[in-house]
Amino acid sequence: MSFAIEPARIGSRVPPRLRIGDLLVAAGALRPIDVQRIVASQRLSSKRFGEIALEMKLITQAQLSSALAKQIGYPYVEYGRSQLAHSLAAAYEPFCAYAEALRTLRSQLLMRWFGREQRALAVTSTRRDATCSTVAANLAIVFAQLGESTLLIDGNLRDPQQHRLFGLGACNGLTDLVGERCEVEEALQIIEPFEKLTLIPSGATPPNPQELLSGSVFADLLEDLVQAFDVVIVDTPALLDFADAAIVSQRAGACLLSARRHITPTADLHRSKALLRPTGATLLGVVLNE
Repeated sequence: MSFAIEPARIGSRVPPRLRIGDLLVAAGALRPIDVQRIVASQRLSSKRFGEIALEMKLITQAQLSSALAKQIGYPYVEYGRSQLAHSLAAAYEPFCAYAEALRTLRSQLLMRWFGREQRALAVTSTRRDATCSTVAANLAIVFAQLGESTLLIDGNLRDPQQHRLFGLGACNGLTDLVGERCEVEEALQIIEPFEKLTLIPSGATPPNPQELLSGSVFADLLEDLVQAFDVVIVDTPALLDFADAAIVSQRAGACLLSARRHITPTADLHRSKALLRPTGATLLGVVLNE
């Protein structure tokens, strides 16, 4: 199976950097007269525009962070202006504590796993838990925000969630690819405004998900996709409920386990670790969610 990725344009003109004051006015956080006051004060000090605006209590830290993100081209979305689910905090609030924790996790994964030869990761949970899909989606977003070419695959063919999280309607997906009913390009969904983030949704729910994921077509597909992207994250069903997650983990080579703080039994974590051992997949760690 082969497919083409559109090459980057070489020599394209870089747009001029927008001033922070103009961005804050455009967002409705400041009035033009406020900008004049801040600039006048700035001439008498060595402080930055944003620092002075905060000291004068004309804007909040959240408004400043949002404007700075726009200024440097850091992709994010705004509440009420996107179809993305609000649980995708990395997309809506990239500077909140949860997003910072995701970036810390991203750094650990880059140091411990992702590299030239290792680009795929399965994300699963011990038991059926919607937070697993949310973790996978948020993790994919922070990798894309870093500038890594990131592919998120909804391999949870039992209870797919990624198309809902990203506000997609009916479209081709993984089952269509594995069933050889469409080309790879037809299943790739670019997630705006995250130009580095691509999603392959689950597609139609099949009657035989384990057989589809166990076959050579999925193995070959994943191998091809790993060569085309820097990071490939596969959302999977619960590890202790279905064999699908162990199969995908073996194909990916590594697994990240999502658990609920004070809810997930320790015994389930031990059972999950034991279940993964025969697959040869590396269990990189456990992500605790509230």
